Formats: sequence, structure tokens, C-alpha cells
Amino acid sequence: MQRERPHEVLGPEACFITLVIYVRVTETPRVKRMTLSSMVVSRDWQEISVLECILGGLQMDVAVESEPQRALSRLEKSKVDALIVDCDLNGSGQFFRDLQKEASRASTVPLVIMGNRQGRRGVEESGALFAFEKPISVEQAVHTLSAARNMILDGRLRYHRAGMDVPITVRAGAKKKTLGKLVNLSQGGLQVHVDEGFEAGEASRVCFELPGTNAAINADIEVAWSDNLGNIGIRFAKMPSQMKQALRVWLAQQYFAN
Repeated sequence: MQRERPHEVLGPEACFITLVIYVRVTETPRVKRMTLSSMVVSRDWQEISVLECILGGLQMDVAVESEPQRALSRLEKSKVDALIVDCDLNGSGQFFRDLQKEASRASTVPLVIMGNRQGRRGVEESGALFAFEKPISVEQAVHTLSAARNMILDGRLRYHRAGMDVPITVRAGAKKKTLGKLVNLSQGGLQVHVDEGFEAGEASRVCFELPGTNAAINADIEVAWSDNLGNIGIRFAKMPSQMKQALRVWLAQQYFAN
């Protein structure tokens, strides 16, 4: 038995339609990896190469300046998280003094590379918190720069506020309480919104759950400010250490995920 060909079944005048389907491909959101910035002020390219490798491994971008004055001009236009200065570089002493003239510059963390014992005077002038000697010991440099990076991150996380929209219980004394909405949260406190009629000045305790966890925060508080719209700014007054750690870890996760 022979199979019928398509044109024999449909007829010689049958039309074929080509169907084109357009598909929109949505890219899966990626979690951004947080990167810090650093500046190395030095002309010692052998040591700079070592530092670039170490800082890259610590997820820190590196900008190199060989002239202190150019580095100073660059700092006026953009802020860096860590500043690494070669004390053997001519002009480094004046560079440190210029850094101290403005509070915004002094807030940058100078990490000083000491070329010899006389370079320690530069460390005192700079107000640096971290130092290591040349030639660079990779082990010592990794330890020092890691400690500096952790200090920078701790400072950021301490003031980072995560925006939220979760229910919260605000208590006033032993018997009064109201349900509200948690607006934002940091290590030091939070902002909430409550309905009219609640006396913000009487608030003494809050209770809420951290989204995505089984951790509940139950802490004594102090009211920092309030307005007529039901918004209250709150500081944490007393919280168990285990809750503090849970809050710190959760906030760090939110910080690195955004």
C-alpha cells in the first residue's frame, strides 16, 4: 500500500502557512558581588603588582597613582574605601598632612607601606590604622588588608538600612500594644509606621520576624523621633547578643544581595 503524498491529500492548490513564534527571554536576576575600591600611591611596580593580586583576591578594585599630588586631586573628585601609601615615595609626608586638612579625606583609611624604620614617622603623621613593611610579605599583607577590609565593611553594615514592609508589634508598657509596619531596619534601630492614636513617646518594646528566617527580634527600644503621620524612628536600647548576631547576619545578606 502506497502512502498518499501531502499534495494528494490536501489538493494541489493547498497553501502552507509558516508560523513564526517570538519568545521573550527574561534574564534571571543576578546577585551582584559587592566590590570595594582602593588606591595605591607608589612607584614601586614590583610591590604594586603584589598588592594588585592581593586586593583583587579580596574583591577590591585598584587604582594606582605614582604622584602624591595627582593622588590628592583624584581623591578630591572621588572617594575610595582604602588608601595604600608608600612611605618611601618623595612627598608622602606632605601627602599625609594634606589628607588631615579635610575631614572627608581623613575619613579614608590610609594603609601605609613602610619601606624602613624611618618610615614609621609617616605612619604617626598619617593617623593610619594599618601598616606593613617592604619588601611585602604576602602572608602579612593578606592578613593586614583583610583586617582593613573587614573594618570597612563593618562600618558600612553598621549604618546600612534595609527597606522592608513587614508587620511589627510595638508595645507601650506591659498592657498597651499596636500592630504597625516595619519600614526600614539597621543594626542600630528601625523606622515603623503605626495607626493614629498610638502615643509614640510611650513605645518601649518591639517584636517582629526577620523575613526568610525563623529568627524573631524582641528588643527594648527608645524613641528617637516621631511625626503626626504615624512614623516613628526607633533606637535599639537592649537586645540579647544572639538576636544581635542574627540581625547583623541578616542585614549583611541583604547588603550583599543588592
